[in-house]
Amino acid sequence: MASVTALRPGDVAPDVELPDTHGTPLRLAGLRGTPVAVVFFPFAFSGICTQELCELRDNLEDFEQAEVRLLAVSCDPMFTLRAWSEQQGFTFDLLSDFWPHGEAARAFGIFDADRGLARRGSFLIDADGIVRWSVVNPAGRAREVGAYRAALAALA
Repeated sequence: MASVTALRPGDVAPDVELPDTHGTPLRLAGLRGTPVAVVFFPFAFSGICTQELCELRDNLEDFEQAEVRLLAVSCDPMFTLRAWSEQQGFTFDLLSDFWPHGEAARAFGIFDADRGLARRGSFLIDADGIVRWSVVNPAGRAREVGAYRAALAALA
């Protein structure tokens, strides 16, 4: 895998636009004024990704109390994400980075071109569009919900 540098705290978040599960475009810069958590994951319906996003679903009140909008992004097509979201009962936005394939993941520095997927990267972006916290885990290693809680508390 080629060496990639993920965005770090202090970096300006890229202005990406991705469709949600119904094809409605969501532009990151359009959310300025609101803190946002952008959570990249490799693939819908896979074991670790399902575990991670179900944990976020089950702890969504942490994000809501911090007034942080949660966005989950993968390179899956929007129809796949819609089916998965409906199956799992996700109430936060799932965004498709399918085409141009991995463009948003590339902008965040976490696209694995050899495997065609987004690496497990999470970014907490403040209301001004600045990355305040980030974590990128290697393949096969889930992110900890406690890390999100600590980052949300630090943002407040």
